Amino acid sequence: MKSPVRLKNVDDVRDPNSLLGHRPFILFWFARVFTAIAFQVSTVAVGWQVYALTRSPFALGMVGLTQFLPMLVLTVAAGHVADRYDRRLIVRTCQGVMGLAVGLLALGNFTGSVHTAQIYAVVALIGACRSFEHPTMSALLPGLIEESLLPKAAARMASATQTAFIIGPALGGLLYTAGPTAAYTAAASLFISAAVFSTLIPTGHITSSPAKGSNSLFSGITFIRSRPAVLGAISLDLFAVLLGGATALLPVYARDILHTGPWGLGLLRSAPALGALSMSIIIARCPMQRNIGHKMFAGVIVFGIATIIFGLSTSLILSISALVVLGAADVVSVVIRMPLVQLATPDPLRGRVSAVNSLFVGTSNQLGEFESGVTAALLGTVPAVLIGGLGTIAVALVWMRLFPELLQTDNFAIWSSLPFRTPCADGSARLTNK
Repeated sequence: MKSPVRLKNVDDVRDPNSLLGHRPFILFWFARVFTAIAFQVSTVAVGWQVYALTRSPFALGMVGLTQFLPMLVLTVAAGHVADRYDRRLIVRTCQGVMGLAVGLLALGNFTGSVHTAQIYAVVALIGACRSFEHPTMSALLPGLIEESLLPKAAARMASATQTAFIIGPALGGLLYTAGPTAAYTAAASLFISAAVFSTLIPTGHITSSPAKGSNSLFSGITFIRSRPAVLGAISLDLFAVLLGGATALLPVYARDILHTGPWGLGLLRSAPALGALSMSIIIARCPMQRNIGHKMFAGVIVFGIATIIFGLSTSLILSISALVVLGAADVVSVVIRMPLVQLATPDPLRGRVSAVNSLFVGTSNQLGEFESGVTAALLGTVPAVLIGGLGTIAVALVWMRLFPELLQTDNFAIWSSLPFRTPCADGSARLTNK
């Protein structure tokens, strides 16, 4: 008698090099896209409303500072939590809370009771949630796919995220023309939808067991200090974008320099993502395999040049074009840095290392917005952007000298096989293999 034929599991027959049939990755992809769109819609609405209420570049800068301060306080603890508890539970909780917070702004605008202090309070709560959500999602991804697929997944996630960054600002600007209530309601719905997708990620694919000797809150910092190239990659983003980020001033450019409305602000917000999406699609089809260190630094320098062109522009078309180039250059360094850091980090430390990385990214983005607002208030909007662009180029040149190992990095493969330093009880570290 013949044995019954066993039907193969979907995971057994899918192409091992394809991510399209990988259910955990697809659910993760949708969760990331929805939360990214929601954040961009709310960012456009907050930026336009705060500037409409105050007409102050400094007030716009305070939005970035308000979001950054909770991240500064909570990031170390967030990384520890991501390595000790169910990462899926953390992500969906954060997304749900952000949905409720933005919903409060929708309610406040609907009743006519919203004010600047309330907006800052909600922004601070979103910053606190993102301090947990972002590093946890970064640490979750490598546990969902094979290690060899991580560079490809990074490119796919970059293209998805940038697609969200195109749709989100444009959608936010369009919805805001119907009133802030519509924009905030849509953002809240998207955050809740992201939480649903995060809930559906199969638990069997999640890995988050802490390794022996790595229970310290500061193990991520210890690990990064033991890898100069990883420290260089993370800190490059911090200082380059901190100086070169002009996104906080886009409402000023849209209203006072380019003389456009909320729809124009949405286009300006979407332009960097359009460039980033185009570049990420190219990278996904033709992955960067050699001379990745040189390509990363070249991307940062082009980012600075595009910032300078944007700062000098008084034409909406030229401004959008400069921001497209800026986004394309930025995604080159992002697609290189993300796999480099993740491949160099053992899974039990990924939450804490991702938390430190998120703090650096948050510092560059949110604190960069505050820096831009303060500089614009003191020196003027255009000088603030020009100084930022020149500073970004200077940082890239200095980092080439400070981190030659990072500059000379040829490919990703070497980072998945390097030994790392395991923290010991006495505070020292020993060199081991992953």
